[in-house]
Amino acid sequence: MNARPLVQVALCAVASSVLGGCQTTKPYDYTNFRAHPPRSILILPPMNESTALEGTYGYLSTVTQPVAEHGYYVFPVEVVDRFLKENGMPTAGEMHQVPLNRVAEITGADAVLFVTLEQYGSKYRVLNSTAIVKVRVKLVDTRTQTLLWEGRSEAEQSSSGSGNLLADLIAAAIVQAVNSKTDPAHKVSRVANAKLFAAGNAGLPYGPYSPQYNKEP
Repeated sequence: MNARPLVQVALCAVASSVLGGCQTTKPYDYTNFRAHPPRSILILPPMNESTALEGTYGYLSTVTQPVAEHGYYVFPVEVVDRFLKENGMPTAGEMHQVPLNRVAEITGADAVLFVTLEQYGSKYRVLNSTAIVKVRVKLVDTRTQTLLWEGRSEAEQSSSGSGNLLADLIAAAIVQAVNSKTDPAHKVSRVANAKLFAAGNAGLPYGPYSPQYNKEP
């Protein structure tokens, strides 16, 4: 008798008691995406729901590369940001209200990526710190305003103590001082992006400039 099904049942029973059940990632429905496949994507500065003022542009600086590596032309984010500010939209909130048909007329972009930062920055405790990024995105066709794809991701990186209380207190103070002048969440953003855009049953499909174009998903 094959023991694998029994093992799976047992694992699921354990998960049910601890987590409320066995869950699998539900495949994303790419019907709209395949009906309006984009070649070029314009990324708007993120809406920042976190308390970190540096979140909007800290995250924005990390998002072009993974989208471009997926096979899309990505409009330079600094140029887009400056253009919108010069045309009466100084904040991300106002930029997210831009009429998509005007975006298509002016830039020729096929789709716009709307980004919302749910959490960005570091949390400090007595002996350790955690940098965390939580982000959600939606990709919308500029000509039909159709939702093509959406996703959500989070990542974090923690520093833990060594067991030596005095040394850990000193190290924690140094880390907090250094992090106040740097942005540790910037590096964590790249991890969150890798998870967010990774091709799979819910990731962003490869674009026309990728050798993986028209392959799964």
